[in-house]
Amino acid sequence: MNSFENLGLSKAILEAISELGFETPTPIQEQAIPILLDGRSDFVGLAQTGTGKTAAFGLPLLELIEPQVKIPQALILSPTRELGIQIADDLKTFSKNILNLNVVNVYGGASIEEQIRKLKRGAHVIVATPGRLLDLIRRKAVNLSAVEYLILDEADEMLNMGFKEDIDAILSSTSEEKVTWLFSATMPAEVRRISKNYMTDPVEVTVGKANTTNKNIEHQYYMLNNRDRYNVLKRVVDFYPDIYGIIFCRTRKETQEVAELLMKDGYNADALHGDLTQVQRDRVMRNFKNKSLQLLVATDVAARGIDVDDLSHVIHYNLPDELEFYTHRSGRTARAGKKGISIALVTPREERKVKDLSRRLKADFEQVKIPVGKEVCERQLMNFMHRVNEVEVEEEEIAPFIDGINEELENLNREELIKRFVSLEFNRFWEYYKNADDLNLKSTTQRRNKKEGSNGEDRLFINIGKKDGIDVPRLLNLIHKQCGVRGKNVGRVDLKGVFSFFDVDNGFTDEIIKGFAGAVIGGRKIRIEVSGDRPSESGHRKGRSRGGERSRGDRGRGDRRDRGYRKDSSKDRRGKGDGKRNFDRKRKEA
Repeated sequence: MNSFENLGLSKAILEAISELGFETPTPIQEQAIPILLDGRSDFVGLAQTGTGKTAAFGLPLLELIEPQVKIPQALILSPTRELGIQIADDLKTFSKNILNLNVVNVYGGASIEEQIRKLKRGAHVIVATPGRLLDLIRRKAVNLSAVEYLILDEADEMLNMGFKEDIDAILSSTSEEKVTWLFSATMPAEVRRISKNYMTDPVEVTVGKANTTNKNIEHQYYMLNNRDRYNVLKRVVDFYPDIYGIIFCRTRKETQEVAELLMKDGYNADALHGDLTQVQRDRVMRNFKNKSLQLLVATDVAARGIDVDDLSHVIHYNLPDELEFYTHRSGRTARAGKKGISIALVTPREERKVKDLSRRLKADFEQVKIPVGKEVCERQLMNFMHRVNEVEVEEEEIAPFIDGINEELENLNREELIKRFVSLEFNRFWEYYKNADDLNLKSTTQRRNKKEGSNGEDRLFINIGKKDGIDVPRLLNLIHKQCGVRGKNVGRVDLKGVFSFFDVDNGFTDEIIKGFAGAVIGGRKIRIEVSGDRPSESGHRKGRSRGGERSRGDRGRGDRRDRGYRKDSSKDRRGKGDGKRNFDRKRKEA
């Protein structure tokens, strides 16, 4: 059997990781550690989220650091604060038996003066987000000229968030003699460019196949009306009483709204997104990691630093717009060899996305029925009985109360006692669910012959898009401002250059159309209408409006290209001058 002892690690490191329960190295650790321990080769490691990349580069790095030399010897770049904090914490734990080795973490949202003081006291390893590190370089508060080892962690995500120029500036300020290690889940062209421009004959190790997910993840989806999305979420959470997971939302606003609704309804939940202060983010993450929180509602970017091995579920409140985001989301569960469930809440219009995900990830997606009220009550009741059966009885502590308890219950026989005892748990759920509706919808393939629009949603066209500076959060905020309709009632959004489409519960259609009547945005009179049309970028219509006939041209490639996930969505985002706005938005959230 493979073990860390066979990889060439020192006794101090082995004792530290043994206390953490590390026994068998993961494939990326097994292949990377012996190469990196040599310390002379540039390296590219490609492995999916949750495969142990931090230990893969962290353990050999700590072996190469010389604690007696009190200058920055290694720099680790991370795309987000949370991931940087996690890396720094892991390195401190791994190096607990190495005397006087100092790891300093620097990131935005915290006091830069305090971080400068820590750097001046001496740092062997600096873990940094690109933006804050550039600030420190400009202030001449950090000197990277002696850095021998540069590690780019989650390189694809850093570039996806718009840090390309920052990374170039940081790399150019380091010594040409350094060794560079690059770790990434994918290898897009920009990551390949960095490896070509800043690395020399790197050793490349790939673990797993591209565009695949962890085999221990069970992928499920629930078909629903968009207006029932939150109620379905609650029902799923109630159906899994011991759930410990992350709920992913599209925007910060939606994240906060969903978290507040869950807390109001009595669920042990909180939000994590870019609008929180660092103190708030630290508090939420601390509570989640120690399981004071059962549910974390998060944006994609904010959740990048979450490294918890025993998450049972990931729930996609809305499917992400990019394939890689789904992979990163679902990879939060089923870590360290455990199993997990990834659940997507989808409307019939989004089912094609699920089919595309299944094809491209080479994974089976099972449509699961939304539990009805009776099923939820049964699951909760049996979970309660399991807890009763497994509870540890404190004999000495409870002994003084036994006589009083027996006296109180002396008129109840065994069967009556069990019924009353069970009813304490059962009644509260039964009261809520006894008249609950069945929220299930059939799949679109089963609904093929039904009238279009019977799923309770309308497809709306609006004549503003990316070239007007519109992204999904701005469009949702605009709809709410103009019409009072919340983002939770808006389904899939397709942004084009000069126009957009979005799905909405048909009960809000007239309200939205009236709300935008006469509206002018950016000097342009807003036109919004119910439509199945799919105009070209030049403004010429394809397809049909409500009640019209579909043209033959609508069956061509132009109609299919927007279905599901595009193969090169990053290229589409960066094209036509709108990429920087999207990058800036993601960087602000990080």
